[in-house]
Amino acid sequence: MGIFLDSELTSKERGPDALFQVIPVPLERTVSYGAGTAAGPEAIIEASNELERLCLGHEPCAQGIHTVDPVDCNGPLPEVMERIAAQTERVVKAGQIPVTLGGEHSLSFGAVSGVARALGRPIGIVQIDAHADLRVAYQGERHSHASVMHLLSSEVDVRLAQFGVRALCTQEAESRVAHNVFHVDAEELVTQNLYTVDLPEDFPELIYVSFDVDGLDPSVMPATGTPVPGGLSFYQALHLVTHCLTGRRCVGMDVVELAPNGETAWDFTAAQITYRIMAAVGAST
Repeated sequence: MGIFLDSELTSKERGPDALFQVIPVPLERTVSYGAGTAAGPEAIIEASNELERLCLGHEPCAQGIHTVDPVDCNGPLPEVMERIAAQTERVVKAGQIPVTLGGEHSLSFGAVSGVARALGRPIGIVQIDAHADLRVAYQGERHSHASVMHLLSSEVDVRLAQFGVRALCTQEAESRVAHNVFHVDAEELVTQNLYTVDLPEDFPELIYVSFDVDGLDPSVMPATGTPVPGGLSFYQALHLVTHCLTGRRCVGMDVVELAPNGETAWDFTAAQITYRIMAAVGAST
C-alpha cells in the first residue's frame, strides 16, 4: 500500500520507533449511500508523497512516521474491530500515537477501544463530522458507521465533543442528552464564523481526534459517501481541532470516510488534514 510521506522521510524517521504510527484500515462494510471508502487509505498515503515536510512552522515528520501493514478487514465486524484495537493498543503502550486511516467511520470503535484499553483512563473524543453517528444501530448493524459514537459512548469510557454536525435524527438528539455530548453544530459554526470553541472544563485531558472528511463542506471535500451542504471550511475544521488540543494531550487520531473519485485534489486534502493534525499534536508534545 505504500508509506505515508515516503518521498520525504529519512530512514530513521520512517523506523518502527517513530512517534506517529500510521495504520491503514481499508474498511467498507456498512456504507449506506456513496461507496469507495475501502480505497481511502491507499489514496491518502499516495497523495502524502506530495506534501511538504514543513507544516505550522515545524516538521512533524522529524518525530518519525512509521506506516504499518493494512489491517485485515475480512470476516465478522467484531473480529475486525478487535484487530484494529490490538494495533492501537500496542502503539499506545509503546508511547506512540496511532494515526488510523480509513475506511468507513465504524473503524473508530476498534481504534478508540484499543487506546482506552492501553490507557485505562477516560478519553475525550473530538469529532469533526456532518453526522452525529449516535444511532443505536443502522440497517440492523450496531457496528455501523452511523452508530459508532453511540457504541463508543455505551461501551467505552469516553466523552464526546462534536463539531460540524448538520444531519441527525430524533434518536441521536436524545442520545446527545443521555450521553452528555458537547456539541456545536455546523450552522452555528459557519454562520457565526467560529474557528475556536472551548471544551467544557470537565472534559477529559486525553484527546482522541476523529475526523470524518464529510464534516467539511462538499465544495471542499466532495469525495465522501454522504456530502452534506453547509459544512466547515478546511481551515475552520483544523483550527477547531487544534484549539481543542490546547492544554490537553492527543493519544490517537483517525481520518475517515474518504471515497476517492478520481480527482486527486480530494485525496491530497485528506492527506494534508492528516499531516496538519500531526503537526498540531507534535507541537504540543
